[in-house]
Amino acid sequence: MMRRREFITVLGGAAAAWPLAVRAQQPAMPVVGILDYSGPAESSQRLAAFRHGLTEAGFVEGRNVTIVLRWAENQPARLPELAADLVRREVAVIVTQNATTPAAKAATTSIPIVFVSGGDPVVAGLVSNLNRPGGNVTGVSYTTAPLNAKRLELLHELAPNATLIAVLHDPNTPQPDAELRELEGAAYNIGQKLLIVKSATENEFAAAFSRIIESGAGALLVGTGAFFLSRRRQLVLLAARHAIPAIYILRSNVEVGGLMSYGSSDTDAYRRGGVYVGRILKGARPGDLPIEMPTKYELVINLATAKALGITVPSTLLARADEVIE
Repeated sequence: MMRRREFITVLGGAAAAWPLAVRAQQPAMPVVGILDYSGPAESSQRLAAFRHGLTEAGFVEGRNVTIVLRWAENQPARLPELAADLVRREVAVIVTQNATTPAAKAATTSIPIVFVSGGDPVVAGLVSNLNRPGGNVTGVSYTTAPLNAKRLELLHELAPNATLIAVLHDPNTPQPDAELRELEGAAYNIGQKLLIVKSATENEFAAAFSRIIESGAGALLVGTGAFFLSRRRQLVLLAARHAIPAIYILRSNVEVGGLMSYGSSDTDAYRRGGVYVGRILKGARPGDLPIEMPTKYELVINLATAKALGITVPSTLLARADEVIE
């Protein structure tokens, strides 16, 4: 017969071993890798929205999911190695942008990729079909480039006396020629002359704005691309310094002092991207998830900036604005 002391010893040893066995049986916490073109300061709002979407899907960072971030700091040459590092870590999902998706696709054909893209994902070559993308890639689009024609019309309405409108264009965007063709066609339709000024690096901004002002342009359309988004504060300051009315692609530009924007919400797109990642973590296959497209576009006007520029915003434009910042 086992003595009482021996029984307690055996029981205590079993009790100590039991939590270890349970922990060993528990699945590892999934890891989500984010491959970001810019850096932490420029991405804070987007990441907050993404985490909110993950929470909606039932995943809270630090509780049942881990997030690892890889920043390219606006240096595209770093993207292949950053993508390869996430693959080596065997993350459960990789979250990308328009500019970073190609590097992730080149690094893996098995790890799910969820992009949040500002352009047409089919035209950009991210997927072949919007409804059933197939493979390991899906995502959310907030379609910025196809709206440039509308932005040009709004800018023409705001500054009807501008005989020349400048376009700040990033030649490194995925479909630069398509963006320019759309703008030139829109300008022709409204009888507006355009000045295309290309700027691919931050060092080219000063020369670009000098050319815009010297040409006599009366307004400015800031084009699409992750690079311009990451430098939105600097571009807004340059437009203010040179006293030129400008329209941007996203509300976040107007929040930091830009005059006007027209487009869908990039932060909402990141929230929906977080929901998509949650669905994949629960077992959905990315190739079966259709690309989510925006359903609403918003016109945002900053009246404080208009006042500083000495511009009177037409009442017809104010009446159509979804939001007016005063």
